Amino acid sequence: MPKEHGSWSLALEPVALALLVAPSVAGFGLAMAVVAGFFARRPLRLAWSDARAERRIVARQALFTCVAAALIGLGIAVSSGGADWLIWLGPVAVAGMVFAYFDTKGEGRAEVAEIAGSAAFAGLPAAFAVLGGWSALAAVALGFVMLARSVPSVLYVRAFLRGRKTVVHHNAPALILAILALVGALLWNRAGLVPALGVVFLALLLARALSVLVIFRPNWRASRVGMMEAVLGFVYVVGLAGAWRV
Repeated sequence: MPKEHGSWSLALEPVALALLVAPSVAGFGLAMAVVAGFFARRPLRLAWSDARAERRIVARQALFTCVAAALIGLGIAVSSGGADWLIWLGPVAVAGMVFAYFDTKGEGRAEVAEIAGSAAFAGLPAAFAVLGGWSALAAVALGFVMLARSVPSVLYVRAFLRGRKTVVHHNAPALILAILALVGALLWNRAGLVPALGVVFLALLLARALSVLVIFRPNWRASRVGMMEAVLGFVYVVGLAGAWRV
């Protein structure tokens, strides 16, 4: 199982939001493939590198199961939704390859790697939306609201943990990206493609970053920050899904 608990939220929030607002048979197939790919990461690393033979055998069995599930899921998605939508996976694949490059070098927690990994999953809702019959512009808007949640949050958590550990506060990237996310949401809302609640949520996430990184700077443990982000992600997904479906 993946050890990085924060990765669960970053990987599964986009899938959950997409299935809630743009459900389709093809989308469920894609979700199956995505979840299988998420669980395949650790077995892939252990299958040939673990020093214990029994662990390598178990990892290879798990990897085979994940690959089979991913292929079945993709088969369902293509058979139900055709192949034209696959082009929407292009940006996702590029970001995923950047993450994989760093991960194979043991640098999966490097800043570039974490940004690329979160962006890869956050870009998926656009493909789900196309499979659900949405227009291209509406699909991009759905992908944006997930990117606006995931990538700034990665930078926020990294900035908080770095500041807590080193007392060197490098908060500008997280705050700037959160501001740009809010501005983007306002523009999408004015175009009628993102609900007003999305703007409210992103404003709250910006306020959270400002208060934690700049104003109060609490001495929270990493586990507490991760738990809070998971709760925020759940509220974000459920709230946006409800607003989008109204």
